[in-house]
Amino acid sequence: MGKTCSKRKIVDAVSTSSGRGRKTSFTRLFFLLGPALIIISLLFGGGLVLGFLQALGYLPGQGLDQIGLQHFTHVLQDPDFFNSLGISLYISITSTLIAATVSVMLALALMRWAANNRTMHFILQIPLTAPHLVIGIAALFLLSPSGLFSRLFSQLGILTSSSQFPLLVNDRMSIGILSVYIWKEIPFITFMLLAVLKNMGSELDEVGATLNGSKTQRFKHITMPIIAPSLGGACLIVFAFTFGAFEVPYLLGRTYPMALPVWAYKNYSDIDLLARPEGIAIGMLLAGIIILIIVFAQLLLQLSRNRSFS
Repeated sequence: MGKTCSKRKIVDAVSTSSGRGRKTSFTRLFFLLGPALIIISLLFGGGLVLGFLQALGYLPGQGLDQIGLQHFTHVLQDPDFFNSLGISLYISITSTLIAATVSVMLALALMRWAANNRTMHFILQIPLTAPHLVIGIAALFLLSPSGLFSRLFSQLGILTSSSQFPLLVNDRMSIGILSVYIWKEIPFITFMLLAVLKNMGSELDEVGATLNGSKTQRFKHITMPIIAPSLGGACLIVFAFTFGAFEVPYLLGRTYPMALPVWAYKNYSDIDLLARPEGIAIGMLLAGIIILIIVFAQLLLQLSRNRSFS
């Protein structure tokens, strides 16, 4: 009985001390991050509330003081909205899937043949340092019908004239936009996967090999479940960015139908100040669509994890 009581006292003391430690760490974390979080919340939340009010038509400086959903209704009833939404989804989904596929193969190849090759890592880091706007301008100079590649092919005799060069800028398939996003996002996803693969080591793969598992089976049942959370998170980041960015589609996209962020920017910067609420409404719809897709993707990832563990 004495030993049992002493054990209970020790357990109670440990749980009490751990609870106090958690409270202390949480309080300390709150005081450390509280001021920055409050400032960010006020700036971001204030801008979001102000933008939502303007999207509802509340612009006192321009003679608009009646709040309503007429601007959202006008945008949603416009057939150009769904055309622009389709183009934005096509660009985001296609670039994300291609970049993720190439990144998985590249990360596996680097881990197998060039894990400590600094030259390869340096080459991969180059796209990360360049802004999307700079890459878009470079693609415009390289891929346009009068760009560097068309002139080079004409001088080499591959093309008789630069007019025979395929249309890769302002084209229907958005090849120029996709090339910029794919080239820019492959290193980002690859480095995230490399961090996971390095921590994983080669022990599990060697165990699968000793059990006569093929490379496909080892990738499907060992490697892919381990890198899936990081791959899914990276793909969500890439999708959200490419869906909401406007500079690359603005430079390399068609004038009609245009991507949804470009359409929002056009309305917001229109000479007619009354078109500004519609531009802000499109931006709010963009944010809402991104949030819904991210929540839906997180639910799918959670369901897949629960199935894998069950």
